[in-house]
Amino acid sequence: MTRKKYSTKKIWLVTASVICLFLAWVLYAFKYASNYPPYITLAAPDNFWGVTYSKRFASFLNVGWKENYLAILNDLGAKNIRLPIYWQDVEPREGEFDFKEYDWMLEEGAKKNAKFIIVIGRRLPRWPECHVPDWGKDLEENELRPKIKNLLTTIVARYKDRKEIIAWQVENEPLLDSFGVCPPSDETWLKEEVALVKSLDSRPILITASGELSSWRRETKAGDLFGTTLYRVVWSPTMGYLRWWLPDWFYRAKLEQTGKPLNKSIIVELQAEPWAPNSSLENLPFKEAEKSLDIKQFRANLQYAINTGFKQSYLWGVEWWYMQKIRGNPEFWDEAKKLNW
Repeated sequence: MTRKKYSTKKIWLVTASVICLFLAWVLYAFKYASNYPPYITLAAPDNFWGVTYSKRFASFLNVGWKENYLAILNDLGAKNIRLPIYWQDVEPREGEFDFKEYDWMLEEGAKKNAKFIIVIGRRLPRWPECHVPDWGKDLEENELRPKIKNLLTTIVARYKDRKEIIAWQVENEPLLDSFGVCPPSDETWLKEEVALVKSLDSRPILITASGELSSWRRETKAGDLFGTTLYRVVWSPTMGYLRWWLPDWFYRAKLEQTGKPLNKSIIVELQAEPWAPNSSLENLPFKEAEKSLDIKQFRANLQYAINTGFKQSYLWGVEWWYMQKIRGNPEFWDEAKKLNW
C-alpha cells in the first residue's frame, strides 16, 4: 500500500470514528442523560413562581375546576396566575356574553392578593390550541376576525379596572405553526390585535413563543413583555422520549440576540407535568408518566428555570398535580407547596 493510499484510509477512519462518537454522544444526550442541573437548591428570587391555570383542562381531568382553583389559592398559596379566558366559555352563543365564572375566579384571587396575566384571543393554552365556540367553527377567516376583535374589546372593557390584572397576553404562541389545530400564523393580524388591546388599556402586552421551536425574533418585538415555554423531556412518534440537553445559559444567550432584556422576559410554561404519548393525561398510567416527569425531574426542571435568570416562571401542570393529589399521590402537589410563592 502506498503512503498516499494509507494516509487517505487513515483520514477516513479518523473521520468515521469522530462521526460515530458524535452520534453516540447525541444519542446519549437526547435519550439517556438526565441533564439535571448539578446543584438543586430551589432558592428562587421573591415573586419568581406562578402557575398557568386552565378551567377547561381541570374540567377535562374531572377534578372539579372550582375545587382545583381554590386549592391553588388556599392550599398551594400561588400568588401569580396566568389565566386564559376561553372564547367558548364567555360567548357560548353569538353576541351573548357570560363572565360569571371568570368574575368569580378574579374575585377569589383578589381576596388572596393574587396577580393575573389574562390570556385572550383565539389561540390559548391547552389543546387544540385554537378555541372557537361552536357557532364560529364554520365561519371563514375573514368572517371570524371581526368577531375576535369584538371578543378582545369586550374582555378588556370588562376587566380593565381590575387592579389584580398586571398584563394582557394576546394569543398564545401566535407565530408557531408546527403545533395545534389552527389556521396559518399571520404576523400582520397579530399586530392588529395588539394595537387594539393597547388602544383599550395601558397595561403591558405579553407575547409568547416556543422555547425550542422559535428564534424569538418576531415575538420579542411584537409586545412589551416576552414569554417562552421551556420543556426538558418531550416525546416523538419516531424517537420516543427525548431529553433536551441545552444548558440553561442557552436561553439567556438566545434572548440576548433579540435585544429583549431579562427583566421583561418570563417563562410562561415550565414543564411540570408529564408528556402523554398517544393518550390523555387523565388516563396516563403513573409509571408511564414517570418516564417524562418523576419527582426528581420535577425538581430539576424547577432549578433549571431558576438558573436561566428569567424574571419569573409560571409552572405548567397544576391541574395534573391536583388530580394526582386527589387520587392519593400528593408528592408533586406537596413539593410545589414548598416553593416560595
